[in-house]
Amino acid sequence: MNLPQFTVQTSNTAAHTVRFVLEPLPQGYGHTLGNSLRRILYTSINGAAITSVQVKGASHQFTVVDGVREDIVTLVLNLKQVRLAYNSDKPAKINLTAKGPGEVKAGDFTLSSGVTVANPNLVIAHLADKNSKLELEATVESGTGYSPAEDRKGTILGLIPMDAVFSPVVRVNFAIEATRVGRLTNYDRLVLDVITDGTVTPQAAVTTAAQILVDYFQAIATPQTSSPSSSTSVSTVKNSGSSISVEELDLPTRIANALQKAGFETVANLLSVPRTELAKVKNVGVKSVKIIEIALRERGIIDLPQ
Repeated sequence: MNLPQFTVQTSNTAAHTVRFVLEPLPQGYGHTLGNSLRRILYTSINGAAITSVQVKGASHQFTVVDGVREDIVTLVLNLKQVRLAYNSDKPAKINLTAKGPGEVKAGDFTLSSGVTVANPNLVIAHLADKNSKLELEATVESGTGYSPAEDRKGTILGLIPMDAVFSPVVRVNFAIEATRVGRLTNYDRLVLDVITDGTVTPQAAVTTAAQILVDYFQAIATPQTSSPSSSTSVSTVKNSGSSISVEELDLPTRIANALQKAGFETVANLLSVPRTELAKVKNVGVKSVKIIEIALRERGIIDLPQ
């Protein structure tokens, strides 16, 4: 079988926008590659987003803060537009303290290590006078696709869960045009336009999407023939419960609050650290770790790592 032979040309058409032109492709392969890349770009490219926020002076989202023009609902909507770059599996905290009068922008955040803001000029609030003050703490997580706020309901007073759009890819369009090779005219030209939010480049996003497709097709071409090992079964059990929230484990309120305050929102977060580290979390301790492990076993999830 002959290897595919075609060229990939790129050109910047606007900020964070790149046009990719693939040609010549055998007839039908334009749609095959275009559809596949488009779906992967929308669903599987890793990004970061704010997943929850605590605003000083606001016990819930249906309230206002003195001196802030926006109510909490509007403030949360503005925070959803903050585009962040962050690659760690563990949640990070970012803080904002601003005094009026004037605008409060995304660039005013005090960032944790590894977190960067791609749109620092985004206005998220307006403070009325010199006596106005806005203080908030937001949680940043990395992930793919879209995650609704309902997945992160907690019991901490004043913690407002947010819908999170992790995908750094804003838009993907493609078109198929006819092209020719010598006298043959039945070839495709794939024109792919990719727009990102600035946290990753379109070139990096397309490269990652292509590699994801290669990995999946490679698993079809050369499937694993070995029988399921213990490590595979452990991984399966571990992943099957990773999306369960800490609240769903029915832990004592004191332990659940301590874990959520430390950034452990899901079972995946718990399984990412050794039990010795978990025991060092404020208000947790060794006895609480044993209670957590019992709750995990009841869910069919493996014990915490040593």
